[in-house]
Amino acid sequence: MILPIIAYGDPVLRKVGVNIDKDYPNLTELIENMKETMVNARGIGLAAPQIGKAIRLFIVDTSPFEKDEDLDEKEREFLSTFKKVFINAKIVKEEGDEWAFNEGCLSIPDINEDVFRQEKITIEYLDENFEPHTEVIDGLAARVVQHEYDHIEGILFTDKISSLKKRLIKKKLENISKGKVNAEYRMKFPLLKRK
Repeated sequence: MILPIIAYGDPVLRKVGVNIDKDYPNLTELIENMKETMVNARGIGLAAPQIGKAIRLFIVDTSPFEKDEDLDEKEREFLSTFKKVFINAKIVKEEGDEWAFNEGCLSIPDINEDVFRQEKITIEYLDENFEPHTEVIDGLAARVVQHEYDHIEGILFTDKISSLKKRLIKKKLENISKGKVNAEYRMKFPLLKRK
């Protein structure tokens, strides 16, 4: 089932997610719904807060990058198969040089800005079967994971841009929270007046 994506301005996007266990209600169905919602919105990642749940769960599917001509063949090949579920994730290390990449977010449609992130992370998480993993991830995959991880920490990519750029997009952000945006997918707006 395709779920509405929570828009910028909703307090759930600012909550630090809580850990869950394998008894979390309808978890398998929730993960499937998140995957369907992400694909429908043409996203490459989706975190539970973006569908209104303040829990430590996010999914990533970087396969759309396999068509990106700017990437080398090895990275395109890796990204084409990088599809994961992250439960109770904890980034334990970030390393390498910071590099800029133009990021967007399904909760903040029509706004893209350069965000600086470190190139390599070490992350501990549980998969959908609650099997533990510790992985070192780098490049674009690391960036996508960092972006989604920020969501379960109550952080948005717009928090990582300069104060000047924040001022320049302030009105756009206000409009998103009021529902004055044309997203190509279902959204739920916190400040939309209900009739």
